[in-house]
Amino acid sequence: MGIVLDTSVLIAAEKQQLRMRDFSAAYQTESFFISAITAAELLHGVERATPPSRKAKRSQLVEHFLSSIPILDFDLSIARRHAALWAEMARSGFSLGPYDLIIAASALEHGHSVATLNSKEFARTPKLKLIDLSAFLDG
Repeated sequence: MGIVLDTSVLIAAEKQQLRMRDFSAAYQTESFFISAITAAELLHGVERATPPSRKAKRSQLVEHFLSSIPILDFDLSIARRHAALWAEMARSGFSLGPYDLIIAASALEHGHSVATLNSKEFARTPKLKLIDLSAFLDG
């Protein structure tokens, strides 16, 4: 079993609002992953960053994340899980943002938990195991 890091976790780490070392130590026996959509969200943040000095700094950090954390590709098995989860949630009257739904489907397909600072949203996802990282926030 592993832990899929939600985009909110990596953004908080970038802003130095999250004690990542404490979190990593608390879950040191787990493997960490990110979803391909998280990679896209992080890269989008790089593309939008201004001024150029901030963009360069953000790019360096994002590239570090992308090279050091395995990425779960959005393949056919995750697409099938995503479609089934989307339909199940729609029937139940629940919704989840489209990107978060891909993160959830990726975690479920691989039998992983999701570590997030957005537990309220992800909690609506059936059978998804969550790790709420709010205890690791500074301040």
